[in-house]
Amino acid sequence: MIEIERKFLVISDEYKTSPSRHIRQGYVCSTENRVVRIRIIDDKAVMTLKNATVGFARNEYEYPIPLADAEEMLNTMCRQPIIDKTRYYYTYGGHTWEVDVFHGNHEGLVIAEIELEHTTDTFLKPDFVGEEVTGNPDYYNSNL
Repeated sequence: MIEIERKFLVISDEYKTSPSRHIRQGYVCSTENRVVRIRIIDDKAVMTLKNATVGFARNEYEYPIPLADAEEMLNTMCRQPIIDKTRYYYTYGGHTWEVDVFHGNHEGLVIAEIELEHTTDTFLKPDFVGEEVTGNPDYYNSNL
């Protein structure tokens, strides 16, 4: 599956009335060319593999794994500290924006992402969306 996403900083909290989920994630491997991520979303766990980003796109494969295995991997196999965030799902202009509010070491960081079907897709930005940071490695979850 090809993942095409754009990332933006968030400048207001207008999204906070949207549904949300708690996410904890860590990285077994994270290089310029590949990422292996373990993620727990509420009470479900997945392993995700991604290759290098080209423009806005990259291959992404995600597989469910047992929750107990994910907990152990987060604690023993992933770089520490793990990422802890709340993800809000905000629908606007026919797209769902995912707004990540980071906790712990990254408290105060809020990033909005939109996933697209094609690199040429256009979209409307909600008022809370600020500067685009797509492609800036400082804002890759794997670098946080």
